[in-house]
Amino acid sequence: MNNQIGLAKDKSEALAEKLNVLLANYQIFYANSRALHWNIKGEKFFELHQKFEELYLDSFEKVDEIAERILTLGHTPLHTFTDYLKQGSIKEASHISEARASVQAVLDGYKTLLELEREILDISDEADDEGTNALMSDYIREQEKSVWMYSAFLK
Repeated sequence: MNNQIGLAKDKSEALAEKLNVLLANYQIFYANSRALHWNIKGEKFFELHQKFEELYLDSFEKVDEIAERILTLGHTPLHTFTDYLKQGSIKEASHISEARASVQAVLDGYKTLLELEREILDISDEADDEGTNALMSDYIREQEKSVWMYSAFLK
């Protein structure tokens, strides 16, 4: 049996569940990026303040894209912070204002996001879901470059 976009309902459900986990993690990543933007201090303030703004704006867009993809698959996106904290595995970046610790928090978040996106990529490939597949491929490509750049900052 297929859903409204012609994908198997059981595979779409599995995808939606995993996308909800990704959504929860992105919401935490967004909140962390926003907090890092507000709280960064020190000689790298101007550089990192701008980079963290780019991060939270990008995350804001991705949250919307992921939620809309879940809806497209015929399911309901998570929408409470309680659910995000329950489903997400990214740690909240609390009381971080130093440059190196801030960048490490970003890299830790990316590690989780990339692992989930690769899992979703495998599931979407098996489900013949090109829409989700393309979304995850784009995210992975962008984030791998970001990991390289943020990692270079720490060297």
